[in-house]
Amino acid sequence: MKDEYDLANAVRGKFHKPNLRLIPPVRLDPEVVDFLASRAEARGITLNALVNQLLKKDIELIEAAR
Repeated sequence: MKDEYDLANAVRGKFHKPNLRLIPPVRLDPEVVDFLASRAEARGITLNALVNQLLKKDIELIEAAR
């Protein structure tokens, strides 16, 4: 590491994105991934698409029960 750094031409907030939405990673158990991956393959869709479909359906059921 240098003793000093020249920040004369630095730009504050150059990489700041105020409306950036971070999506946290979701960790699934291996057996869940295996099951869902086989179901997605059987349907001819991606694992991501299947998981989103299932979760959206669950959200509908939860909302309907309110």
